[in-house]
Amino acid sequence: MMERRRMEAALLVLFLGHLTTALEVPLDLPQPPTITHQSPKDYIIDPRENIIIHCEAKGKPHPSFSWTRDGTHFDIDEDPNVSMRLHSGTLVVDISREKVDHYEGVYQCTARNKHGTAISNDIVVRQSRSPLWSKEEIKPIVVQEGVSLVLQCRPPAGLPPPIIFWMDNNFQKLPQSKRVSQSLNGDLYFSNVHREDSRNDYICYARFPHTQTIQQKQPITVRVLNMDAINDTVAAFYNDTDLFSEAPTEERKPTFLIPSGTSSSKMVLRGRVLEMECIAEGLPTPEISWTKMSGDLPAKRTSFLHYNKTLRILNVSESDAGDYRCTARNHHGRVHHTIHVTVKAAPYWISGAPKNLVLAPGEDGALTCRASGTPKPSITWFMNGIPIENSPVDPSRQVYDDSIIFSNIQSGSSAVYQCNVSNDYGYLLSNAFVNVLSEPPRVLTPANKVYQVIRNHQALMDCSSFGSPIPNVTWFKDTQSSTLDGDPYILHDNGTLEIRIAQHQNTGKYTCVARNSLGISKNHIVLEVKEPTRILKQPEYRRVQRGTSVVFECTVNHDPSLTPTMTWLKDDGELPDDERFTVGSDSLTITDVTESDEGEYKCIMNTTLDHDSASATLTVVERPEPPTDLELTDQKKRSVQLTWIPGDEHNSPIQKFLIQYEDSLHHQGHWHNLTEVPGTKTTAHLKLSPYAHYTFRVLALNAVGFSRPSLASRMYKTEPAAPDENPTGVHGFGTQHDNLVISWKPLSGLQSNGPGLRYKVMWRQKVVGSSWNDATVANISKFVVSGTPTFSQYELKVQAVNDFGEGPEPAVVHGYSGEDLPIAAPENVQGIALNSSLAEVHWDPVPPHLIRGHLKGYKVYYWRNHNLHKHNPVILSFSGNHTHGMLPGLHPFSHYSFHVRVCNGKGEGPASKDQQFKTPEGVPGLPTSLTVTDTNLDSLTLEWTPPHEHNGHITGYTLKYQPVNNSYELGPAEELALAANETSVTLTNLKYSTRYKFYLNAKTLTGPGPAISQEAVTIMDEAVASRQVDIATQGWFIGLMCAIALLILILLIICFIQRNKGGKYPVKEKEDAHTDPEFQPMKDDDCPFGEYSDNEDHKPLKGSRTPSNGTVKRDDSDDSLVDYGEGGDGQFNEDGSFIGQYSGKSTSRDTAGGHESSEAPSPINAMNSLNSFV
Repeated sequence: MMERRRMEAALLVLFLGHLTTALEVPLDLPQPPTITHQSPKDYIIDPRENIIIHCEAKGKPHPSFSWTRDGTHFDIDEDPNVSMRLHSGTLVVDISREKVDHYEGVYQCTARNKHGTAISNDIVVRQSRSPLWSKEEIKPIVVQEGVSLVLQCRPPAGLPPPIIFWMDNNFQKLPQSKRVSQSLNGDLYFSNVHREDSRNDYICYARFPHTQTIQQKQPITVRVLNMDAINDTVAAFYNDTDLFSEAPTEERKPTFLIPSGTSSSKMVLRGRVLEMECIAEGLPTPEISWTKMSGDLPAKRTSFLHYNKTLRILNVSESDAGDYRCTARNHHGRVHHTIHVTVKAAPYWISGAPKNLVLAPGEDGALTCRASGTPKPSITWFMNGIPIENSPVDPSRQVYDDSIIFSNIQSGSSAVYQCNVSNDYGYLLSNAFVNVLSEPPRVLTPANKVYQVIRNHQALMDCSSFGSPIPNVTWFKDTQSSTLDGDPYILHDNGTLEIRIAQHQNTGKYTCVARNSLGISKNHIVLEVKEPTRILKQPEYRRVQRGTSVVFECTVNHDPSLTPTMTWLKDDGELPDDERFTVGSDSLTITDVTESDEGEYKCIMNTTLDHDSASATLTVVERPEPPTDLELTDQKKRSVQLTWIPGDEHNSPIQKFLIQYEDSLHHQGHWHNLTEVPGTKTTAHLKLSPYAHYTFRVLALNAVGFSRPSLASRMYKTEPAAPDENPTGVHGFGTQHDNLVISWKPLSGLQSNGPGLRYKVMWRQKVVGSSWNDATVANISKFVVSGTPTFSQYELKVQAVNDFGEGPEPAVVHGYSGEDLPIAAPENVQGIALNSSLAEVHWDPVPPHLIRGHLKGYKVYYWRNHNLHKHNPVILSFSGNHTHGMLPGLHPFSHYSFHVRVCNGKGEGPASKDQQFKTPEGVPGLPTSLTVTDTNLDSLTLEWTPPHEHNGHITGYTLKYQPVNNSYELGPAEELALAANETSVTLTNLKYSTRYKFYLNAKTLTGPGPAISQEAVTIMDEAVASRQVDIATQGWFIGLMCAIALLILILLIICFIQRNKGGKYPVKEKEDAHTDPEFQPMKDDDCPFGEYSDNEDHKPLKGSRTPSNGTVKRDDSDDSLVDYGEGGDGQFNEDGSFIGQYSGKSTSRDTAGGHESSEAPSPINAMNSLNSFV
């Protein structure tokens, strides 16, 4: 029956748990007391300070406070040293007049008002204790090397327990290792002792954390001796009897120093830290390992300390119970110890402490007090601090073990209930009130609150409300009438509206409405969705040299309505206060970088809503430090081993080492490169030469550069020996025709291998039966042999010799004695003209014995014959053993003479006999002049002089001429063939007042030569000019000319605009600039002539003339072809025909004496223009 009632109670509690929620009651409404702050259960105080025992509570009306000490009422008014703070239950104890231990005890605070009573935990007040170490005399400890040793600390008991550590007299921590380590109780364990463990300052320190005091034990002296040292030390005191007679300590298998035996047990409370240790002795030092025999170790909560001797498990749970095994092993064996761990638990909440309950009259509710522990705890209920069984009966209340159920509660049932859960290892005490109220809804969240969230982040909008009965909360957005329920909205039980992933469309005005049976309350809230802050360009890894500058960039994008703040950190701390660091809007600049600037730099962009960060590492590199500690080992006659210690790399790996040497015997003060080794090596085998005084130094190279040289090594002297090599660069040559100079490159002092260096010079003529001659000379570089035949080949050898012997057998080289001038000229010399400007010559080579030297080549001297005399010969050289050559650049139709000479290193030989050849005819040169004379109305005379260069027999002349109109276009060409003896010609039937261009060239049998050009204008007819003047006086003609002038002006403006726009024109720019204002350009179909084009010559043509009479006056023919040079296409073909067009513009028209553009508009000029097309 009892079990059934318990089941029904559990289901009812579960149901009521969904209907009731813990509410924060506004302080303006009646409510029982609630304790808000109290001192810890185990309250350890500093005996040097006043005692403060906290107890704070709230309620309506404000509660009053009282205390008990050690279970009885504590009358504060009767103790002048104790006072209670105003509007608070906190006690303040003045210890200046009373000892602290007088106030040690168990305190409990009570807070009450007319609606109920709340009580605090039992607060155990104890003072912190840090007692002194007892005085004791510690005798020196003498142990044999290799045995185990334990130095006991045994600190005085303190509250709380002290922290133990071992140091020396200089307050330096004693080094610990897997051989020497401190145990959990503070003792210092040696698995085996070494000679270096001897010292007189093993000091144990105890630090008491609460009072921050440190106590020191007397120093312990330890002397570790081997057997011989022990016997020698005490023999005099024990009649030469050994102190220890046993054999020296030998290696042994491990045994455990702690814990003892093969097994032990340990209990730990749930949630605490489990620490187990195993320390073993043995030689060599044992290795410790741990396993859990009934499962695996919890990886995330497990750590190994003190070189694996301590196993630590954090936040212990029931699953950590079981058997743990530690194993100690060395190569002599192993030993095990098993630790059985049990886990107990002080009481702990399963679903949290009981929560305050606010109910309206007639409502149902429940208080639950669900806790667990090992062993299982007991649960006791109190009401207003009194056991519930002794409290007034309430028909709406039923108690079921861990819960109290209220049914149809009525006004006046408000009270504070206490739940006490306890077992052997502790207790839990919790206050929870039941407040019976009738209140309409009120929204507690401030009105018109603005929430700002980042896009794609969670948005939580509070609608904290209070009412009794509990209000129902609904939400609306903007002007919408439907409630917000379902995706993307989530409505929580406390009224909070959640949007999991906020977007811009969620921005707007929201309204929350709280309703219960007594009324309704509304509140408006604004949600703004902002763009996230993002780093667009992150700082990048930088590797820079010391002394340079570095820039870290950090470009950020953020919502424009948010104010960003850029912060830079170095290694997660503030930047150094150094003017070298400059923070810009999106960058960090560091100038004059030093090694201390290395580290990680992080840029953080903060706004009021979010932040983004990025980091990069700065590495500072520099030339490496020079190597140190140079040492010479493995010394031999011709080699030595050099070792060194590398210097600091400065973050840039060493690529190689350069080894240099100085030979103070031969070249003191000068260092030479000897060899290089990779940067991973610190030793080099150096090959040496005899008879040298070596010192070495080493330079390190990394990516930045070479280090400074190391300090020089000690000197290493090698013994003398015979030379290992002979001189190089042996040559034989002559400076006179009867000598032989033998030269060589001398050996250096290091190559001499010993004192007394000299050279044995050997030579013989390279003929059958010749013998070697030799001479020994001092340390020089040449030797001269006199009386040799001219240019004879010799075999030569030079051998190095010193006081300790000769060098190896030298190699034979060849040389020649001195040269002399050749004594013979080339024979069978011939010359043939290949064309009018090129000839080929041939000759037979001179025999080598007649050259009397090294053949350098042949020289051809040739000249053009003028009256059979030589005139400025041209010299062509042909290197090597040539027997023919080409002579370019000859004159046509000319007689040439030439001869050939052979050359050697001494000079030229005699000339061959002069030979001749004749070049054939070529085309003639340009006529010397072309002038125009006797210009008439329809005729003129051309005069010329023959070409200066005939290049053959002149056979005649060709004359071509063409008319040119005012548009500078060429008319049809006329051609005349003239006899060779003519020098002038008169042309008739020409048009009056017309410009002509003439071309004249000479001819030989080979063909026509280049043409000379000239231009001229025929004279105007006076009658026509008179008629033109008469027409010009007519009014209609004047009007016509004005219209033409206006049209031309408009065209000029249009052309000017087009020219500025880069346009092209059918008439050349120069022509437009100098066209008469009255003249209007004609269309292409108005004239049958071709385009005037002449690009060859822009200078005025010689012989151009203007009419000697007429009505139009032009100085230097401003409308002539002088402004247009000869066109590159205006040439004659080989058959004499004219090709090309006469077109183009002159760049020199402005240099003419008169300009058409400078003349006033004239009807006569216009008539001339019109008549030119008649």
